[in-house]
Amino acid sequence: MDEDYGVDLAVIGTGGAAMAAAIAARQAGARVVLVERATLGGTCVNIGCVPSKTLLAAAGTRHAALANPFPGAPTSAGGVDLGALVGQKNELVDQLRQAKYADVAAAYGFEIRPGQATFVNGDTLAVDGQPLHARAYVVATGAEPDRPDLPGLEHVDYLTSTTAMGQHVLPTSLVVIGGGYVGMEQAQLFAHLGTRVTVVGRLAPRAEPELAAALREVFAGDAITVIEEHVTAVEDVDGGVQVVTASGRRVLGQRLLVATGRRARTDGLDLAAAAVTTDGRGFVNVDDAQRTANPRIYAAGDVTGAPHYVYAAAATGRVAAVNALADTGTRPARVDYTGLPSVVFTRPQMASAGLTEADALAAGHDCTCRVLDLADVPRALVNRDTRGAVKLVADTATGRVLGVHALADGAGEMMLAATYVIKAQMNVDDIADTWAPYLTMAESLRIVAGTFRNELPTSCCS
Repeated sequence: MDEDYGVDLAVIGTGGAAMAAAIAARQAGARVVLVERATLGGTCVNIGCVPSKTLLAAAGTRHAALANPFPGAPTSAGGVDLGALVGQKNELVDQLRQAKYADVAAAYGFEIRPGQATFVNGDTLAVDGQPLHARAYVVATGAEPDRPDLPGLEHVDYLTSTTAMGQHVLPTSLVVIGGGYVGMEQAQLFAHLGTRVTVVGRLAPRAEPELAAALREVFAGDAITVIEEHVTAVEDVDGGVQVVTASGRRVLGQRLLVATGRRARTDGLDLAAAAVTTDGRGFVNVDDAQRTANPRIYAAGDVTGAPHYVYAAAATGRVAAVNALADTGTRPARVDYTGLPSVVFTRPQMASAGLTEADALAAGHDCTCRVLDLADVPRALVNRDTRGAVKLVADTATGRVLGVHALADGAGEMMLAATYVIKAQMNVDDIADTWAPYLTMAESLRIVAGTFRNELPTSCCS
């Protein structure tokens, strides 16, 4: 290392992308420091994946008791102590923050320095005003809930996904603005705990239309009202908050939750001083090697507008660190997003891997699709829950699988196999002729693949 530098790599942030960058750098023998102005761990463990999924699990357990399809084995569910659930959630977050972040940093031997990171110029970072000289830098500060430009919103005490999961009193009614993955999960979370919920906005806007339609039926069955209109105004009224839609419809709720997207968290960094550029939405511009406009500064994770999944953030963090420390002339590492899976943790789950039908057509593929209703899946029949479907997108000429999409209990678990299928460039015959354990939801992959060559009904295992 050049003696002019205190460390080889300085990483701003301590979330998934930052930790992956630090680990990769330490494995390469580099000296690393992470800078964190707030709570160790970033979005996923503190206010994202971990807390939301554990609360969803709690709400789902209650709802499963209320919606029990087996009258011979009666169940019941009473009221909810939201404060106790939030306390249990906080204990899990504290445990994982220590085990997966603090203890990992200690094991790999890199420092986590508290303070606000600010670029002094294109070569130097300051932490609470103290200079930190590094051979290279990685910006991995993540993203946060965005605030839409809605008339009246500034006068309303609204919730975001972050603050909603810290509430200790369950609202009697809730209006959710936004039908994306955050809005869908939060809507079901509160509905399954007993809140009367209304969602305003297009439901599952990026999902396959067949699955979005099936999810609308699920929400209707959960007594969640869905109004697929744009919001034009928000008003503070006696007894709560009123949302006004484009058609003039007025929706009243005791509380309001805004889930209309996320924005890059770059305040305080002074990226302009370092000649690091951002796009029109404020996300840091990077190339496919995670390089910013400044050759000494890389960026990774949600702050770049990459897919907002912690595993995608980690992949970009590893690539950023490897490239930041590579010798001149070395072929840069890149993230391969082929078959990238995603899961929305509704009940049933909505999951996807690879291309949607619309994506495939836009990319120039001549594609063909099959949709399998869960009523044709033995596992769903055994569970007495046939809500949902599985859709497979394939190339017409070769049968190569381009995308797999499912709305089903355990759909997320199916996506690992789907990703393998897509990465390995398997075709529909390969899947149809591959062993699939009977009475599993994953068997639906084999069944739907078989419909490409025979759409007649099949026996249980044929």
